[in-house]
Amino acid sequence: MSKILASITGVAGYVPDYILTNEELSTMVDTSDEWIMTRIGIKERRILKGEGLGSSYMAAKAVNLLLEKTGTKPEEVDMLILGTVTPDQPVPATANIVADMCGITNAFGYDINAGCSSFLYTLVTASKFIESGTHKKIVVVGSDKMSSLMNYQDRTTCPIFGDGAGAVLLEPNTEGYGLIDSILRVDGSGRTHLLVKNGGSCFPVTKENYDSREQYVYQEGQTVFKSAVSHMGDTALEVMERNGLTGETVTWLCPHQANQRIIDATGKRMGLSPEKVMVNIQRYGNTTSGTLPLCLWDWESKLRKGDNIIFAVFGAGFTWGASYLKWAYDGDKVAKK
Repeated sequence: MSKILASITGVAGYVPDYILTNEELSTMVDTSDEWIMTRIGIKERRILKGEGLGSSYMAAKAVNLLLEKTGTKPEEVDMLILGTVTPDQPVPATANIVADMCGITNAFGYDINAGCSSFLYTLVTASKFIESGTHKKIVVVGSDKMSSLMNYQDRTTCPIFGDGAGAVLLEPNTEGYGLIDSILRVDGSGRTHLLVKNGGSCFPVTKENYDSREQYVYQEGQTVFKSAVSHMGDTALEVMERNGLTGETVTWLCPHQANQRIIDATGKRMGLSPEKVMVNIQRYGNTTSGTLPLCLWDWESKLRKGDNIIFAVFGAGFTWGASYLKWAYDGDKVAKK
């Protein structure tokens, strides 16, 4: 019997309508379009507006589109895992809320938080249930409302992040298409360089500490930058080498969209030409758990059956990793218009 691989058989995404441009941001905090483009490469980002709307809202939009595109009935889904660092609320898991919103009633699910690496960690976790033979249709989602964690008085962080969600459907494949290899790592000593201090069980948000603004993202930019450049490039190259891939045989790099310079450095480390690197950071910013599936959604029409795709990520924790996936279908037949 041929080995069972977890194959992506569909992809969908959602971004909010509201566009926060660099020009508008410069009226809120001391920054400029030139400063942001030079250091990060972001032109605009999407922001979710509306009372009571959170990560589940965007995730459900993406999942419903995914089910429609793939002709999948909600009751056919037997698992839903959601990567997020901005859950709707501490309890229950946002995955449960999304399942309810989408009519997915014959599945189990839960959230995974691995910082900006959340979607890849979630994808790899879900793949093991497919490979075991116990599950046939798994929805994997990445969704974050990063605007809820932004201090719009902090010019070092608020230009970076945006809101968005993406989802993929995983199904068994015995023809060699699917997730082939992965390396995932964590170094908890890096946790002090990128974090949200308040809001958890150690440091709940209180009236006394609210003005500290430690309920928002804090980042030591240079330390995070250096670690991301090193770990994303090295891990992606390790996955390539142990699978006999080169810059010529890799079709696409799908990297986490944190910073244009990090993306460029990773592609260069892998020996890839720029046209092989998926980049949409200029339009969406860093959507954290949403970056990888939103890239797949944007590039779906260009993807062909048999394409060799490398995913590379880095996030708070520190977490990082890379995966090798062989694409399973011709995307131009089903891509968004």
